[in-house]
Amino acid sequence: MSKTRKLYVKSFGCQMNVYDSHRMADAMAREGYVETDRPDEADVLVLNTCHIRETAAEKVYSELGRLRRLKEKAAGDGKRMLVAVTGCVAQAEGTEIVRRAPVVDLVIGPQSIHRLPELVARAQQGETVIDTEFPVEDKFEHLAPPSRVATRARGVTAFVTVQEGCDKFCTFCVVPYTRGVEVSRPVEKIVAEVALLAEAGVREVTLIGQNVNAYHGLKPDGTSSSLAGLLERLAELEGIARLRYTTSHPRDMREDLIAAHRDLPKLMPNLHLPVQSGSDRVLEAMNRRHGRDEYLSIIERVRVVRPDIAISSDFIVGFPGETEEDFSATLDLVERVGFAQAYTFKYSPRPGTPAATMSQVPDAVKAERLLRLQALIDAHQRKFNAAYLGDTLDVLFEKPGRIAGLLVGRSPYVQPVQVTAPADLIGTIAPVRIVEVGPSLSAELISPVRPHVLRPAVLAAAGGA
Repeated sequence: MSKTRKLYVKSFGCQMNVYDSHRMADAMAREGYVETDRPDEADVLVLNTCHIRETAAEKVYSELGRLRRLKEKAAGDGKRMLVAVTGCVAQAEGTEIVRRAPVVDLVIGPQSIHRLPELVARAQQGETVIDTEFPVEDKFEHLAPPSRVATRARGVTAFVTVQEGCDKFCTFCVVPYTRGVEVSRPVEKIVAEVALLAEAGVREVTLIGQNVNAYHGLKPDGTSSSLAGLLERLAELEGIARLRYTTSHPRDMREDLIAAHRDLPKLMPNLHLPVQSGSDRVLEAMNRRHGRDEYLSIIERVRVVRPDIAISSDFIVGFPGETEEDFSATLDLVERVGFAQAYTFKYSPRPGTPAATMSQVPDAVKAERLLRLQALIDAHQRKFNAAYLGDTLDVLFEKPGRIAGLLVGRSPYVQPVQVTAPADLIGTIAPVRIVEVGPSLSAELISPVRPHVLRPAVLAAAGGA
């Protein structure tokens, strides 16, 4: 009997990388590879990388140093390991990765991950493989719906890539150079994939893309669908109880998508809409193509159709040339919107982007401003969560908690919720009463529990159809 070959995949960065990592694991599973969470056991080790911030790239090289020691130890034991770097760092740096880290056997850009088994086979013959060319064929070949055999439920929630690339060319961002121009998957390919996920027990799907609301995939009749149209189509699928999407750009926030938050009960009441800065001067320098007032207008229109919606965002602090007045405008925007959550980052120059050549803000100033911004956003998050103390929320139970007897789930507003509940509620949506608030929520089950969505296994155990 042949030895089982094992695959280790570590993802860095965004949800799209997590999705791509799952796809690589599915592709390798067809070749007989089994995933492991122990790198020392693996025959093939994959680092799926992010290039948005400098620290992310440096983490990859640090990890490669650790893998070099593992690979040398394995060689001493007579075992051959292959190390692959995939994703955006691979796309951006190419041969430089092999020069800096000779431990690497394969460098594969995001557009070629579907070819991982083929490229691994080449590396096993002694070739150092570097594949970072943008494809001339279907960019989404690697995103074709998996077979039923390859479809594996990784919990009750899933990410599905529907759009990739970016045409906006923000001056701080490398995405147009590492992921290419905006391209959308055909509607029916997405529908087929989500239907398979539903069959596998997934109850919540988050549609992802670099500019997900720029989606314009083809329908069977040859016309294009907006993101709102795609969401409407997916809402028809049995078994999918919740839909979300991320990450959006203000320039692509169309009226039909705003209306979808009113018209589609399965579309959850949260919107992640990165603004990056509250200063028009800084937004112009970023080439964001939207202004402060335009952003606030979008938020107002969304709240008209869905007053309870949770708004989250991204902010870059210390962008080149940012003054204290500019930063104050950002703080003011946070006060006006009242974000339920936000991700905040110090500006990090990315080589090859226009902003990297601009006059830089001292790091100490960036650090001090970041602390002030985080404190304000944390205060608004606490206020948002506190408003639900004593209320009843429907929670999708996702997994066991760290403490025995606890389950962890998400509210419609994407807040993490911990509840003492039986494990057979995983995969169901049930009402809970919020009894404690903080960064996460604590709740108690409302008795009797009447789950809104039951997993097939739960139904079978109950004797249902």
